Amino acid sequence: MSRRRKSQPILLPWERESAWLAELVSGRRWRTVLLAACFLGAVVFAYRSADRHARIRATRAAIAETERAVELFVAELGRCPRSTFELVHPPKTGAHYLHAAPIDGWGRPLYVRCPGQDPKDLAEVVSAGPSGSFLRDDHIL
Repeated sequence: MSRRRKSQPILLPWERESAWLAELVSGRRWRTVLLAACFLGAVVFAYRSADRHARIRATRAAIAETERAVELFVAELGRCPRSTFELVHPPKTGAHYLHAAPIDGWGRPLYVRCPGQDPKDLAEVVSAGPSGSFLRDDHIL
């Protein structure tokens, strides 16, 4: 008795290039493709989440450093700085309160608001946040 094999379609070389996707998702292979896609999605999500948290931590550290510089500036000169430029290049004194203009985790400059919105705050240092716009409500204080 001879066993009959399933007939395999004959593909010409130019047809083979477009058939790889159909061959990949046919039969039981679609589960592997779906699992690989889910795994890749989870890895991308974890990376983006970790990156976002690292940028927020860097922004909060820059804000804390800038707030300390503003406090020193006010203690020595008796007024709030007009901009972050004055913290790097202060008038009348040779002291530098910051070595470089403060930037947030996304590479954008921080904004110093004097006096702060809260009456107990002398100054408020704000980052525009991930959006880069002060019009959206994702600021980091």
